Amino acid sequence: MTAVQNYIDANRDRFLEELMEWLRIPSVSADSKYQQDVRRAAVFLAEKLTQAGADNVEICETAGHPIVYGEKIIDPALPTVLVYGHYDVQPPDPIDLWESGPFDPIIKKTAVHPDGAIFARGSCDDKGQVYMHVKAFEAMMANDALPCNVKFMVEGEEEVGSDNLGTFCKENTDKLRADVVLISDTSVIANDVPSITIGLRGLSYVEVEVIGPNRDLHSGVYGGGVANPINILSSMIASLQDENNRITIPGFYDDVVELSSDERAEMAKAPFDLRSYQQDLDVGTVRGEAGYSTLERTSIRPTLDVNGMWGGYIGEGAKTVLPSKAYAKISMRLVPNQNSDKITALFTEHFNRIAPPSVKVKVTPHHGGEPAVTPTDTPEYLAAHKAMEQTYGKSPIPVRGGGSIPIVALFEDVLQVKSVLMGFGLDSDDIHSPNEHYGVFNFYKGIETIPHFYSYYAELK
Repeated sequence: MTAVQNYIDANRDRFLEELMEWLRIPSVSADSKYQQDVRRAAVFLAEKLTQAGADNVEICETAGHPIVYGEKIIDPALPTVLVYGHYDVQPPDPIDLWESGPFDPIIKKTAVHPDGAIFARGSCDDKGQVYMHVKAFEAMMANDALPCNVKFMVEGEEEVGSDNLGTFCKENTDKLRADVVLISDTSVIANDVPSITIGLRGLSYVEVEVIGPNRDLHSGVYGGGVANPINILSSMIASLQDENNRITIPGFYDDVVELSSDERAEMAKAPFDLRSYQQDLDVGTVRGEAGYSTLERTSIRPTLDVNGMWGGYIGEGAKTVLPSKAYAKISMRLVPNQNSDKITALFTEHFNRIAPPSVKVKVTPHHGGEPAVTPTDTPEYLAAHKAMEQTYGKSPIPVRGGGSIPIVALFEDVLQVKSVLMGFGLDSDDIHSPNEHYGVFNFYKGIETIPHFYSYYAELK
């Protein structure tokens, strides 16, 4: 592995500049005006995979944005690792909160990242972490050090629900056949506290619309006599949680798996400084479901959050309008045994039931995904553990993450393989937010660690 590390050290600047070039492509999958940019990002990745030594690289068309595929089969008798990631990114809005252009990557030092962090949309989620795999693969190929077969499948629709990935997987099971899926789209506890994610929450994402009068009205003439959709929507949303911050939708908790006291005690061993957490977010105190710690609330408990709400007049100055419609986007994070389709149906039924007769409501499901828990006694987990132990100098801690990667359950169902979630970002890297960033240290640490994973996995498998 010395030759591989020497190659990485000799090409550090080039690796970083290539990533910066990729980040300049605004591959926002949720907005159709970026459609050609999403494709440009796919073409860039395909070219770099080819240059790194992958065979059969192709841009696979879907009903939406394309999937980039490539492979290196050195011996069919050896185990095969399928690397999954995504090259699409979240919308950059609100633009005015960015300290630099979201698609003009720059490197700045921070208290958390004294070696510098790359500030750009997608730097951590997930272009930066995908590119670690490309460069780790290149380093191994350049030194004839690849100990197993590797396949790459990088999609362009993760941020909009991976709607076409399931179809692609079902239609290409032979092409995608592997022994494990390796994913870097998660985080570590801290740069000096490595961790491996062993659980993810699922997701149900809906948009709601409350419809009042057939047109916007003068609030002086009609106010007090006609239902205001924004007022109604606010009250309906407020009623979705009780005074203990438990979700009030009937049946919502029916399938939730409760962890034992021993399991919760193990979780509590993960280092967590509540005061630092509050200071970082500039909040006076934390808030969540009664009876659970902050770490538990953000990992093993389901949630309901409003992600956006709008209606009426929001321009400069005043306009005394009683709006005709009001809207909100709502996400529900789910835990093991909960099903996204069932939760979406329960939400829809409940939301319609609590609507007063003075308005009409409409619920539009957007996307969902299932929760997943991965075992810690498999060759892939042990390989990831040993790899991180090798490069960090200490054993990684198994943790449950609060985010959602719906395809983990999909891979297990369709491809019949487990995933290992070996991410290198930090929760404080502002993914999905203005000023998203990714530590230069983390980028290189991933490139250094991934070859060890391949090596250990080939031995253990």
